[in-house]
Amino acid sequence: MIPLTATCPRGLEGLLASELQALGAVELREQPAAVHFAGDLELAYRCCLWSRLANRVLLRLDRTTVRTADDLYRAVAALPWEEHINPSGKLWLQFSGTNREIRNSQFGAQKAKDAVVDRLRQKTGERPLVDRNQPDLTVALRLQRDSLDIALDLSGDSLHRRGYRTHIGAAPLKENLAAALLLRSGWPDIAANGGALLDPMCGSGTILIEGAMMAADIAPGLLRGSFGFERWLNHQSDVWNRLREEALERRRNGMQRQLPEIRGYDADAKVLFAAEANIARAGLERQVRVSCRPVAAFKVPSHREIKPGLVLTNPPYGERLGEQEALRETYAELGRQLKAEFPGWLVGIFTGNPELGHATGLRSHKQYKLYNGSIPSQLLLFEIRAAAEAGGQAGTGGPRLSAEAEMVANRLRKNLRTTGKWARKGGLSCYRLYDADLPEYAAAIDLYRSLEGEDFAHVQEYRAPAQIPEEKARARLRELVRAVEAVLDIPQRNISIKERRRHSHKGRGSQYQRRDDSGRSFWVEEYGAEFEVNLWDYLDTGIFLDHRPVRQHLRTLASGKKLLNLFCYTGTATVQAALGGCAQSTSVDMSKTYQAWAARNFRRNGLDPYRHQLVEADCLQWLQSAQQNRRGEYDLIFLDPPSFSNSARMRGVLDIQRDHESLIRQCMALLAPSGTLLFSNNLRSFKMGEGVSGEFAVRELSSQLLDRDFQRNPKIHNVWEIRRG
Repeated sequence: MIPLTATCPRGLEGLLASELQALGAVELREQPAAVHFAGDLELAYRCCLWSRLANRVLLRLDRTTVRTADDLYRAVAALPWEEHINPSGKLWLQFSGTNREIRNSQFGAQKAKDAVVDRLRQKTGERPLVDRNQPDLTVALRLQRDSLDIALDLSGDSLHRRGYRTHIGAAPLKENLAAALLLRSGWPDIAANGGALLDPMCGSGTILIEGAMMAADIAPGLLRGSFGFERWLNHQSDVWNRLREEALERRRNGMQRQLPEIRGYDADAKVLFAAEANIARAGLERQVRVSCRPVAAFKVPSHREIKPGLVLTNPPYGERLGEQEALRETYAELGRQLKAEFPGWLVGIFTGNPELGHATGLRSHKQYKLYNGSIPSQLLLFEIRAAAEAGGQAGTGGPRLSAEAEMVANRLRKNLRTTGKWARKGGLSCYRLYDADLPEYAAAIDLYRSLEGEDFAHVQEYRAPAQIPEEKARARLRELVRAVEAVLDIPQRNISIKERRRHSHKGRGSQYQRRDDSGRSFWVEEYGAEFEVNLWDYLDTGIFLDHRPVRQHLRTLASGKKLLNLFCYTGTATVQAALGGCAQSTSVDMSKTYQAWAARNFRRNGLDPYRHQLVEADCLQWLQSAQQNRRGEYDLIFLDPPSFSNSARMRGVLDIQRDHESLIRQCMALLAPSGTLLFSNNLRSFKMGEGVSGEFAVRELSSQLLDRDFQRNPKIHNVWEIRRG
């Protein structure tokens, strides 16, 4: 097995990992814009030939620690370059990243180039030429903090350059991004079932060509003139030739099949000349057709019976062609045509301006976050329903609601227009939509959108007052859930319903009890961090949404600091602090379940386990023992205990109102002289002890650290910043 890495555009990591696994990769590990994996050289060749999503395939030669320029030179010079390149050949190096000593990537590239050249001159008496355009060997070096990866670029030119696109439109879509849109839209299954592919604004035809290559089982690398491994001294030409012949045979077989209808349209006749040239170069003139037609005339082709399939398009969205206001009517016209002409079809619209996507008048059931170059974009997926179902397209149709449920539905719609708009503007994927706004429907409704763009609702019922019969309370919950399904257009399987009884102490002690065993979880984003969420198996979901601004505040305090996180739960606060530049951290919690959960969050966000340690321990006991050997050690402490806990694993009982002064004093003893303690709890009746206020500088931040979606419930948490006076 050899260590390999495939790079890709941001947002495609999960798709790429699935593709690599299908090709035979093992030991897969995702990181931003890349997937690490293992395999043999044949797998590396196969990935270069068949990956529709990767930019490059890298073969790692070494991973080592590099702190200085001299370290870099020695690490590169130590490798046997004479085994990889003819000494009189052509060499190119790509260097990315910096650290404290190597602050410029160009300097890093120069130093690495000197090391390779000097090694070859010493071993052979010759030196290679440096040639960016036609190198025999490309070396890729990546420096992250003090860790250096040295790899060979087996791809050569980026793999998204298939070789068929010599003519492009004004705003071209890269081939691997087009392939990702097709995969996210489910095109392989649609094509296998005979469904058509149509693009009403096809431009230079990239989506159509990529779709046809998938349907015909054509390897995306077949048209490329060369790969980076072909002049590498360890290249196994017999293996490569066999793989290429296999791909050619699969192409011949695929082209003999009856492919589904694949058609594109555009109002610009000039850009269609480019599309036709690209289609011809791909050898798909008989399989892909384009014609000049405005969006207003977009209809299902009538020359033969067409099975409903996929409409996928990348319309202009203001940043590239024309002004946004002028484009609203284009999107609106597209929406009208889709509703009138395409019942039963799936539609995908890829846009860098989701507000224009809303102008279609359609409601997307899935949204995927992607990047078009450097532009944050979304793929919006819509199911076009038949006329009888069309009322539900905007969340107002479906089964008729009772008068009571309609009242809840109206409140949800109002909140979507206000709180929902606020959340979208702030880039939030998880927020509270409803919190017992109507007292007789006493529940909290939180919305979650996964990284894959799937929507979920978490309904937490509050215990009804004693005078309300239990059957009536259950009926109200059913009405509320019907309103959620109707307004939010979320399938039942994605709605989690829990009864959360009110206690005299609103603690988190019961959160450790397992409620279900679904094992069903997904990942969400919060200010650049990614967190695992499980809506079904526990009382809480893995992330306290009300603490969102608390975590953000902690992140602003964390740069260069050493953090202690007590009662750390799933480690979300530590992750945000680490992304804010926290130098070291210790996160303590007694739950095995949540320590494992925190470890997954840490790995997902690239936290170094040596610098960010997880400790499974009773926080009260750990805090007492730390008084002996950790005094003054931490610059920043986050203390977020439950309001009440009598867990069997704890020694004694925690009552935060009774015990908070002792806890705070113990934490302050561990704090550096200029350090900060951030203390939080969720006991609604909590009062800060006068002893703490008299001994330390205490500033309450509860109202400042409460986002809009929780302002109906201002006592949901209490937050104080405490320093030495």
